[in-house]
Amino acid sequence: MNAEPRRREFLLSRGWVQAAALVMLFGFFVLGLLAYRAHTDSAPIPERTVTPDGRTVYTREDILAGQEIFLRNGLMQYGSVYGHGAYLGPDYTADYLRRSALFVRERLGGQEDAAAAARTVKDFKENRYAPDTGTLVLTAEQAGAFEALAKHYHASFSQPTTAMGLRPGAITDEADTQRLTAFFAWTAWTASTLRPGKDYTYTNNWPPEPRVGNGPTGPMVVWSVLSLIALLGGIGLLMAAFGRWNFLGWHGHEQRTVSFRRPSEVALTPSQRACAWFFLVMAVLFLAQALLGGATQHYRAELASFFGFNLATLLPFNLARTWHVQLSILWVSTSFLAAGIFLAPMVAGHEPRGQHWLAYALLGALAVVVFGSMAGEFAGIHGWTTSAWFGNQGFEYLDLGRFWQVLLSLGLLFWVVLLYRVLRRRLRTESAANMPWLFFYSALAIPAFYAVGLLARPGSHFTLTEFWRFWVVHLWVEDFLELFTTLMVAYIFVLLGVVSERVALRVIYLDIILYSAGGVIGTMHHLYFSGTPAEHMALGAFFSAAEVIPLTFLTVEAWSFLRLGREQDAKSHAPFPHRWAILFLVSVGFWNFLGAGVFGFLINLPIVSYYEIGTALTSNHGHAAMMGVYGMLAVALALFALRYLIPEERWSERAAKLSFWSLNLGLAWMVFATLFPLGVLQLHESVSHGYHEARQLDFLTSERVELLEWMRLPGDALFILGGVLPLVLLCWRGVLHRVPHTERSGPELAPLFTRVEGAAGPPEGQP
Repeated sequence: MNAEPRRREFLLSRGWVQAAALVMLFGFFVLGLLAYRAHTDSAPIPERTVTPDGRTVYTREDILAGQEIFLRNGLMQYGSVYGHGAYLGPDYTADYLRRSALFVRERLGGQEDAAAAARTVKDFKENRYAPDTGTLVLTAEQAGAFEALAKHYHASFSQPTTAMGLRPGAITDEADTQRLTAFFAWTAWTASTLRPGKDYTYTNNWPPEPRVGNGPTGPMVVWSVLSLIALLGGIGLLMAAFGRWNFLGWHGHEQRTVSFRRPSEVALTPSQRACAWFFLVMAVLFLAQALLGGATQHYRAELASFFGFNLATLLPFNLARTWHVQLSILWVSTSFLAAGIFLAPMVAGHEPRGQHWLAYALLGALAVVVFGSMAGEFAGIHGWTTSAWFGNQGFEYLDLGRFWQVLLSLGLLFWVVLLYRVLRRRLRTESAANMPWLFFYSALAIPAFYAVGLLARPGSHFTLTEFWRFWVVHLWVEDFLELFTTLMVAYIFVLLGVVSERVALRVIYLDIILYSAGGVIGTMHHLYFSGTPAEHMALGAFFSAAEVIPLTFLTVEAWSFLRLGREQDAKSHAPFPHRWAILFLVSVGFWNFLGAGVFGFLINLPIVSYYEIGTALTSNHGHAAMMGVYGMLAVALALFALRYLIPEERWSERAAKLSFWSLNLGLAWMVFATLFPLGVLQLHESVSHGYHEARQLDFLTSERVELLEWMRLPGDALFILGGVLPLVLLCWRGVLHRVPHTERSGPELAPLFTRVEGAAGPPEGQP
C-alpha cells in the first residue's frame, strides 16, 4: 500500500489566513444582514391601488406583469428604472414622476399656483398605504394622471416608426401598456412617498424632483463626506505601511537574472493546444461585441439612421445593447476559462488522459449558450416569444433566458471539474492555504457566485431582483473574478521564475483582505436608490470607498512588474517572450486605478450618484473598468498562451504591439473624447435643470451631444481596426499553425525558465 504523500507546509504565517478569513466572514455576515433587511423593509407592493371612492386603478398582479413586460421587451437595455439600465431612453421612474406631478398640479390649480404646488408635494409625500388590507389609495388627481399616462405610454411604445430607437410597434397591446404603466407608477410611488416614521422616501428621496419635494437627504451628504475621509485615510495608511516595511519584497527580485526557455522549447499538453480554439472564439466574440458597441453609440449621433440605413428595424437599440453587454461577459469569460485550462497543467506538472476532449466539450457547450441565448434575446425583444426561460430575461448583465443561465452555470462548474482533474494530485501534497488550493478555490467561486443570479427572477419584487442581480454585477465580476485574476497573474510570474511563490502568496492574501474589506459590503453602492433601507446606502458608501485602496496598490505594483520585465529582458541570456502580455497587465493596473478607482469612486459618492446615476458618467466608469481591466486582462492571458501555441516564425510582435496601443488609445479616446465630457454635461444639466431633463432624448440628441458622439468615431475605428482585428489574426494563427504535440521525456512538465542567477535557487514551490 502506498503511503499518503506528505503535504507541504504553509509558506506564510497563519496570521495571513486568519486575517483573510475574518475579513471575508465579517463582510458576508453584514451582507447577510442587509439581505434580510432588504427582504423585510423594501417598499410594499399593494394588492390593490384604488381611487378615493374605491375604484380599482391597478393591482399587484398588474405591477408584476408590467415588470415582466418591461424586462422581456428589453426596455431595461433601452431606458432604466431606479436609475439602472441603459441610457438612451428615459428613466421611467423619473419620467412617470415628473409627468404625473405636472398633471396633478395642473388639476389642482395650475403650474404657477403656489397653493397647487404645495398641495402636490403633500399629496405625493403622504403615505396612504394600509398594510393590514394591502390597499393603496391615490388621490383623484393621481388616478387621473395614471389614466393619462397609460395613454401616453401606449402611444409611445406602439408607434409604427423607429423614431425612439426601438423596433416599430414595440408594444401594441393596450392591456400590456396599461400593465407597464402600473409598474412605472408603482416605482414612482416608492420614489415620492415617505417611509412610515421617516422624513425620506422609500428610495432615499431619489430622483431629485422638486415638484414632489424630493431633494438630497442629510445622511446622503454625511456619508459622502465620510467616504472621502475613509478613502484618504486608507490610502495614507497603505502607503505608510509599504514605505515603512516593504514587506512584500518585490524589490529583492530586481537583483535576480532569469534565463527563459524559448517558447518552442516548452512542450504543451493536448488540452493546452485545445485552448487555441477557445482564444479564437474569444477574439470573434470580442469583435462582434466591439461592432455592436459602435452601433449602440451611433444611435445617439443618428437616432433613426445608421449612415442612411434604418438599423432599428432589424437591430433596435435595446437588442444591440443587450448583445453588446452580454458578449462583454462571454468573451472575457472565454479567455478566463482558457487561461485556467492552460495554466492548470503547468501548476500541477502533469495532465490526465482525455483532458483535451473534455475541454472541447466545454467549448461546444459554451457555443450553444452563446448562440442559444442570443437567439432567445432576439426572439424576445422582437416579440416572438414571451418565455423568460428560452427568450429574454431582460436584466442588465443577466439578459439571457433562465435556461441558458442555468446551462452557463453548469458549464462553469464543469470547468472547475476539469481543473480539479488536473490539480488533484498536486492538491494532495499541498497545505490547503497554499497557492494551488487558492487557485482551485478562486475557480470554484466563479460558478458559485454567478449562480446567485438565479435568485433574481422577472416576476419577483423588483428591489429584491436588483439586490441579487448586483451580486453578479459586483461580487462576481469585481471581487471573485478579481481574485481569480490575481491568482492567475501571480502564477504566471511564479512559473516564469521572476517572483517567488512566497512573495506571490503574500500578494494574494493581501488582495483578499483588501478586496474583502471594501468590495463585499461595497456591493451596496449600487442600491442607494432602489428601494432598500437607508443603511444600505450608509454601509455601501463607506465600504465602497475602501475599494479604491487595493486599486492604488495594484497600480504601484503594475509599474514594479514593468520595471521587473525590462530588467529581465535586458539581463537574460534568452529574450523575454512576454513583453506585450506584461504590458497589457500594466495597462490593467492603469485602468484599474482610473476606471474602477477614480471614475468608480466619483459616481459611488451618494451625493454625486443622486444626480448622475444612469448618465454617461456611469457608462464612462463601465467602459473604463470593464474593458480597461477585464478586457485588457483577457487579452494579456490570451497573448501569454498564444506565445507558446504559435510557432516562433509565425508569431507577430508587430500585431501584438499594434493591438496593445490601439486598444488602449482607442479606449482612452472613447472615455476622454465622449463619455466623460458627456457625463459631466449631463451631471450639470441634472443639477441645474433636473434629472428628468438630463435623461430626455431632446437633450441626448442636441447639437452639443451629437458633436461629442461623432468625436468618438475615430477612437472606435482605432479600437476595432487596430486593436481587435490584429488580435483576431493572432488567435487565427494559433489555430492554423498550432505547435505540434510533443511527448515529454520526463513525468513532469518543464518550467518556463532554465536557471536563476543571483539567488539560491528557483522560486519556492516551483513545480
